[in-house]
Amino acid sequence: MNLKMKIQQNGVERASTKIALTSISAMAAETTTFPLDLTKTRLQLHGQHSLPCATRPTTAVGVAGEIVRRQGFLGLYKGLSPAILRHLFYTPLRIVGYEHLRALFGYSDGGGASLSLSSKALLGGLSGVFAQVVASPADLVKVRMQADGRIASQGLPPRYSGPFDAFSKIVRSEGFAGLWRGVFPNVQRAFLVNMGELACYDHAKHFVIRNQIAEDNVYAHTLASVMSGLAATTLSCPADVVKTRMMNQAVGKDEKVVYKGSYDCLVKTIKVEGIRALWKGFFPTWARLGPWQFVFWVSYEKLRQIAGLSSF
Repeated sequence: MNLKMKIQQNGVERASTKIALTSISAMAAETTTFPLDLTKTRLQLHGQHSLPCATRPTTAVGVAGEIVRRQGFLGLYKGLSPAILRHLFYTPLRIVGYEHLRALFGYSDGGGASLSLSSKALLGGLSGVFAQVVASPADLVKVRMQADGRIASQGLPPRYSGPFDAFSKIVRSEGFAGLWRGVFPNVQRAFLVNMGELACYDHAKHFVIRNQIAEDNVYAHTLASVMSGLAATTLSCPADVVKTRMMNQAVGKDEKVVYKGSYDCLVKTIKVEGIRALWKGFFPTWARLGPWQFVFWVSYEKLRQIAGLSSF
């Protein structure tokens, strides 16, 4: 009995350590790449109101330059605090959750090939769905505050003074359920991005190691993170565009909604802007996911090593 309790205690301690390490790594990655995420969000919102001036083509460099010109360098970090808050919930739940699901379905440390790529993709998607449902309110506030900078650049007052003011105003005007506005497209995106990211990183890293392209070190982690970033971006970008537009529309008692649902948003976006609009922000998304995953996975793997844990 004592041995069983000790094993359980060690398991809890390992899980809490992994949660702490994922949070630290995620905060470092988010802070490093947040300007690219802001640029991506502004690009995805560009053109949604079908104004003549809003339908002209624009670029990520142009959007970023306009933000700096109008708001200064710190304008690139508008909405960072709710983004950090989101990752304190989202990243530990999806990473640690995936690892537990992977072990539950037959994976063992060092095995790597004990699960198929399709099985890993399913487990990654499911862990992402659960994590996103929990973190969706913080994600909503992040999107709204990022969009606020666009409003301020037009000479209008921002909707929210900070993350807590945003939470308060959203609940007051849209109800508590309003914090989960856009949760369905959000969950769709989370499933796709984690299906691509976690499964691809896991599979690619072990492929690189098994084929002696690199040992289990920073080179293998870098190669795997680049491949997973590309896979995650390709799969998730359409759902990300829909999610961003759905979450950005604030709905009061007497206000009309632009999109009735995620499918309506999808149809209207394609009808007004063409199917290529579903991949708006693809390159800044990929440009962000690549560095984000590099910073996260390299730091997370290193921290696990320092803490005496096995490689992911």
